[in-house]
Amino acid sequence: MSEQDTGLRARLVDVGVDLVTKEGLQALSLREIARRAGVSHGAPRRYFPTHLALLSAIARRGFQDLAARATEAVAAAGSEDDPRGQLALFGRLYLDFARTERGMYELMFRHDLLESDELGLRETSLPLYRTLVDLVGRARAETGANGGDGPGSDPVVVAGALWANLHGIAQLWGWGSLQVATGGDDVEPLLGAALDAHLGPCTR
Repeated sequence: MSEQDTGLRARLVDVGVDLVTKEGLQALSLREIARRAGVSHGAPRRYFPTHLALLSAIARRGFQDLAARATEAVAAAGSEDDPRGQLALFGRLYLDFARTERGMYELMFRHDLLESDELGLRETSLPLYRTLVDLVGRARAETGANGGDGPGSDPVVVAGALWANLHGIAQLWGWGSLQVATGGDDVEPLLGAALDAHLGPCTR
Protein backbone atom coordinates (compact mmCIF):
# COMPACT_ATOMS: atom_id res chain seq x y z
CA MET A 1 0.00 0.00 0.00
CA SER A 2 1.44 3.37 -1.05
CA GLU A 3 1.93 6.29 1.33
CA GLN A 4 -1.01 8.04 -0.33
CA ASP A 5 -3.21 4.98 0.15
CA THR A 6 -2.15 4.66 3.78
CA GLY A 7 -2.98 8.32 4.33
CA LEU A 8 -6.43 8.01 2.78
CA ARG A 9 -7.17 4.85 4.73
CA ALA A 10 -6.26 6.63 7.96
CA ARG A 11 -8.35 9.67 6.95
CA LEU A 12 -11.42 7.49 6.42
CA VAL A 13 -10.99 6.09 9.92
CA ASP A 14 -10.37 9.58 11.36
CA VAL A 15 -13.57 10.83 9.75
CA GLY A 16 -15.46 7.83 11.11
CA VAL A 17 -14.14 8.44 14.63
CA ASP A 18 -15.16 12.09 14.45
CA LEU A 19 -18.56 11.20 13.04
CA VAL A 20 -19.43 8.57 15.65
CA THR A 21 -18.19 10.85 18.42
CA LYS A 22 -20.28 13.83 17.34
CA GLU A 23 -23.35 12.24 15.78
CA GLY A 24 -23.56 8.68 17.08
CA LEU A 25 -23.49 5.17 15.69
CA GLN A 26 -26.43 5.69 13.35
CA ALA A 27 -24.42 8.25 11.33
CA LEU A 28 -21.71 5.77 10.28
CA SER A 29 -22.67 4.97 6.70
CA LEU A 30 -19.98 4.34 4.09
CA ARG A 31 -21.47 7.07 1.89
CA GLU A 32 -21.39 9.70 4.66
CA ILE A 33 -17.83 8.82 5.69
CA ALA A 34 -16.71 9.07 2.07
CA ARG A 35 -18.49 12.41 1.60
CA ARG A 36 -16.85 13.93 4.66
CA ALA A 37 -13.46 12.54 3.67
CA GLY A 38 -13.84 14.24 0.28
CA VAL A 39 -13.72 11.07 -1.82
CA SER A 40 -16.18 9.23 -4.05
CA HIS A 41 -18.76 7.08 -2.29
CA GLY A 42 -17.09 3.95 -3.70
CA ALA A 43 -13.57 4.86 -2.55
CA PRO A 44 -13.80 3.30 0.95
CA ARG A 45 -14.31 -0.12 -0.67
CA ARG A 46 -10.74 0.02 -1.92
CA TYR A 47 -9.42 -0.06 1.63
CA PHE A 48 -12.32 -1.66 3.49
CA PRO A 49 -14.08 -4.36 1.44
CA THR A 50 -17.12 -4.33 3.73
CA HIS A 51 -18.92 -1.85 5.96
CA LEU A 52 -18.08 -4.16 8.88
CA ALA A 53 -14.36 -3.83 8.16
CA LEU A 54 -14.50 -0.03 8.32
CA LEU A 55 -16.61 -0.09 11.49
CA SER A 56 -14.07 -2.46 13.04
CA ALA A 57 -11.21 -0.10 12.21
CA ILE A 58 -13.10 2.75 13.87
CA ALA A 59 -13.94 0.59 16.91
CA ARG A 60 -10.28 -0.40 17.17
CA ARG A 61 -9.43 3.27 17.69
CA GLY A 62 -11.98 3.35 20.50
CA PHE A 63 -10.42 0.37 22.27
CA GLN A 64 -6.96 1.89 21.85
CA ASP A 65 -8.21 5.15 23.36
CA LEU A 66 -9.91 3.42 26.29
CA ALA A 67 -6.86 1.20 26.93
CA ALA A 68 -4.54 4.22 26.90
CA ARG A 69 -6.78 6.07 29.35
CA ALA A 70 -7.01 3.00 31.60
CA THR A 71 -3.24 2.47 31.59
CA GLU A 72 -2.67 6.11 32.47
CA ALA A 73 -5.31 6.08 35.20
CA VAL A 74 -4.01 2.88 36.82
CA ALA A 75 -0.44 4.21 36.72
CA ALA A 76 -1.59 7.53 38.19
CA ALA A 77 -3.24 5.67 41.06
CA GLY A 78 0.22 5.27 42.49
CA SER A 79 1.20 2.29 44.58
CA GLU A 80 0.60 -1.18 43.20
CA ASP A 81 -0.15 -2.09 46.82
CA ASP A 82 -3.65 -0.64 46.34
CA PRO A 83 -5.21 -2.70 43.54
CA ARG A 84 -8.72 -1.93 44.81
CA GLY A 85 -8.05 1.78 44.47
CA GLN A 86 -6.75 1.16 40.97
CA LEU A 87 -9.89 -0.84 40.18
CA ALA A 88 -12.07 1.99 41.44
CA LEU A 89 -10.27 4.37 39.10
CA PHE A 90 -10.62 1.88 36.27
CA GLY A 91 -14.35 1.64 36.94
CA ARG A 92 -14.81 5.41 37.05
CA LEU A 93 -12.91 5.80 33.81
CA TYR A 94 -14.97 3.08 32.13
CA LEU A 95 -18.25 4.65 33.21
CA ASP A 96 -17.06 8.11 32.22
CA PHE A 97 -15.97 6.85 28.80
CA ALA A 98 -19.41 5.31 28.26
CA ARG A 99 -21.04 8.62 29.20
CA THR A 100 -18.82 11.01 27.26
CA GLU A 101 -18.06 8.81 24.23
CA ARG A 102 -21.50 7.30 23.86
CA GLY A 103 -21.44 6.64 20.12
CA MET A 104 -17.98 5.08 20.18
CA TYR A 105 -18.86 3.01 23.26
CA GLU A 106 -21.93 1.57 21.52
CA LEU A 107 -19.88 0.78 18.41
CA MET A 108 -17.10 -0.93 20.36
CA PHE A 109 -19.44 -3.48 21.90
CA ARG A 110 -21.45 -4.43 18.85
CA HIS A 111 -21.54 -8.20 18.98
CA ASP A 112 -21.10 -8.66 15.22
CA LEU A 113 -17.84 -6.71 15.25
CA LEU A 114 -16.33 -8.66 18.12
CA GLU A 115 -17.63 -12.00 16.82
CA SER A 116 -16.20 -11.47 13.33
CA ASP A 117 -12.83 -10.30 14.71
CA GLU A 118 -12.45 -7.95 11.74
CA LEU A 119 -8.96 -6.39 11.61
CA GLY A 120 -7.89 -8.27 14.74
CA LEU A 121 -10.30 -6.34 16.94
CA ARG A 122 -9.95 -8.89 19.74
CA GLU A 123 -6.21 -8.21 19.87
CA THR A 124 -7.08 -4.64 20.82
CA SER A 125 -9.92 -5.39 23.23
CA LEU A 126 -8.57 -8.40 25.16
CA PRO A 127 -5.50 -6.69 26.70
CA LEU A 128 -7.88 -4.29 28.44
CA TYR A 129 -9.73 -7.25 29.92
CA ARG A 130 -6.47 -8.86 31.03
CA THR A 131 -5.65 -5.64 32.93
CA LEU A 132 -8.99 -5.96 34.69
CA VAL A 133 -8.34 -9.64 35.52
CA ASP A 134 -4.93 -8.77 37.02
CA LEU A 135 -6.38 -6.00 39.18
CA VAL A 136 -9.24 -8.21 40.36
CA GLY A 137 -6.86 -11.05 41.26
CA ARG A 138 -4.63 -8.76 43.32
CA ALA A 139 -7.54 -6.97 44.97
CA ARG A 140 -9.22 -10.23 46.00
CA ALA A 141 -5.94 -11.60 47.34
CA GLU A 142 -5.54 -8.44 49.40
CA THR A 143 -8.98 -8.86 51.01
CA GLY A 144 -8.65 -12.62 51.44
CA ALA A 145 -11.57 -13.20 49.08
CA ASN A 146 -9.80 -15.87 47.04
CA GLY A 147 -10.67 -18.87 49.16
CA GLY A 148 -12.37 -21.93 47.72
CA ASP A 149 -12.06 -23.84 44.50
CA GLY A 150 -15.37 -22.92 42.85
CA PRO A 151 -15.72 -20.77 39.74
CA GLY A 152 -16.39 -17.77 41.95
CA SER A 153 -12.76 -17.86 43.06
CA ASP A 154 -11.34 -17.55 39.53
CA PRO A 155 -10.21 -13.95 38.83
CA VAL A 156 -11.14 -14.40 35.16
CA VAL A 157 -14.73 -15.21 36.11
CA VAL A 158 -14.93 -12.51 38.78
CA ALA A 159 -13.51 -9.94 36.36
CA GLY A 160 -16.10 -11.00 33.79
CA ALA A 161 -18.90 -10.53 36.31
CA LEU A 162 -17.53 -7.14 37.37
CA TRP A 163 -17.17 -6.03 33.75
CA ALA A 164 -20.76 -7.12 33.04
CA ASN A 165 -21.84 -5.15 36.11
CA LEU A 166 -20.00 -2.03 34.95
CA HIS A 167 -21.36 -2.43 31.42
CA GLY A 168 -24.89 -2.76 32.76
CA ILE A 169 -24.48 0.33 34.92
CA ALA A 170 -23.14 2.25 31.92
CA GLN A 171 -26.00 1.20 29.67
CA LEU A 172 -28.80 1.75 32.17
CA TRP A 173 -27.31 5.07 33.27
CA GLY A 174 -27.08 6.19 29.66
CA TRP A 175 -30.74 5.35 29.16
CA GLY A 176 -31.70 7.21 32.33
CA SER A 177 -33.20 4.07 33.87
CA LEU A 178 -30.96 3.85 36.95
CA GLN A 179 -31.50 7.48 37.90
CA VAL A 180 -35.26 6.86 37.94
CA ALA A 181 -34.99 3.51 39.76
CA THR A 182 -32.54 4.64 42.45
CA GLY A 183 -33.62 8.26 42.76
CA GLY A 184 -29.96 9.28 42.58
CA ASP A 185 -27.93 11.40 40.21
CA ASP A 186 -24.47 10.10 41.15
CA VAL A 187 -23.04 6.90 39.72
CA GLU A 188 -20.34 6.59 42.43
CA PRO A 189 -22.49 4.64 44.96
CA LEU A 190 -23.31 2.11 42.24
CA LEU A 191 -19.63 1.67 41.43
CA GLY A 192 -18.86 1.18 45.13
CA ALA A 193 -21.62 -1.40 45.47
CA ALA A 194 -20.34 -3.30 42.41
CA LEU A 195 -16.80 -3.43 43.82
CA ASP A 196 -18.07 -4.60 47.22
CA ALA A 197 -20.22 -7.28 45.57
CA HIS A 198 -17.36 -8.77 43.58
CA LEU A 199 -14.38 -8.10 45.84
CA GLY A 200 -15.85 -8.12 49.30
CA PRO A 201 -16.18 -5.06 51.57
CA CYS A 202 -13.29 -2.60 51.57
CA THR A 203 -11.06 -3.14 54.60
CA ARG A 204 -9.13 0.14 54.34
